[in-house]
Amino acid sequence: MNEVVKPYKDWKGGKKDQVTQMFDNISGNYDILNRVITFGMDIGWRKNVFKYIKSQKHDTILDIATGTGDMAIMYGKTDATRIVGLDISSGMLQVAIDKIKDTDLDSRIVFQVGDAENLPFGENEFDVVSVTYGIRNFEDLEKGLSEIKRVLNKDGMLVILETSVPDSFILRQGYAIHTKVILPLIGKLFSKDKRAYSYLSESANTFPYGQKLKLILEKVGYSRVEVIPQAKGLSTIYKAFK
Repeated sequence: MNEVVKPYKDWKGGKKDQVTQMFDNISGNYDILNRVITFGMDIGWRKNVFKYIKSQKHDTILDIATGTGDMAIMYGKTDATRIVGLDISSGMLQVAIDKIKDTDLDSRIVFQVGDAENLPFGENEFDVVSVTYGIRNFEDLEKGLSEIKRVLNKDGMLVILETSVPDSFILRQGYAIHTKVILPLIGKLFSKDKRAYSYLSESANTFPYGQKLKLILEKVGYSRVEVIPQAKGLSTIYKAFK
C-alpha cells in the first residue's frame, strides 16, 4: 500500500480531515493554479475521460472528488439524467455550485458533500463513476475503491485520471523538477496555503500508478482494467468494470 502522505505534518488529525481543510483553503484560486501547474494539459486529459464516458450511454454518473465541478459540468453534455458531483470540501463545492447557478444544468447536476470511503448511496445506483485527480487523496485507497464498486451497477464503469511518473528518463528528470521545485514554489507565491502544493507534489510522487494501481483495482474485484498513459505518462487514465 502507498505511503501515507498528509498535507500538514504538524497536525494530529487524520489524512481525510487534513485534505478537507486543505481544499477548503485553496478553493478560491484552485482552477487558475491547476491550469498553471499543468501548463493547461489537464484540459485535454479531462476531455479524454469525457470521451470514454460519452462513448456509451449512461443514465447516472457519479463524479467523486469533483472539486470545483469541471468534470460533472462536462457530463452535462451527455444524455445522463442524473449527475452527482461529490466532494469532502464544502469550499470547493461552493465554487462548483456557483458555476451552474442560473443555468439549465442545475436540474440535472447535484453537488453534495460526501466521503468517498463511505458513500451516501445504495448499491448499484450508478452506471459510471469517475475520479479525476482525487484518488490519491483517499485515506484508505482499497476501501474507497470497494465503495465505488458497491454503488456501481452491474457492468458499471470506473474511470480514473491521476498523475503518474513518465517512463522516459528525460521526462522523469523534468517531472521531478516540476513537482519538487516548481509546483511548491507556485503554491508559495500564489496560494494562501503554502503547504498544500507541497502535499500535492509529495502525494503524486508516492501514489501507486500504472501497473501497481491496476493490480490494486483487480485485487478489489474490478475486471477488464485498462491503463492508458497520457502525454508519455505525465498522467494516466484507468478504466475498470464491476
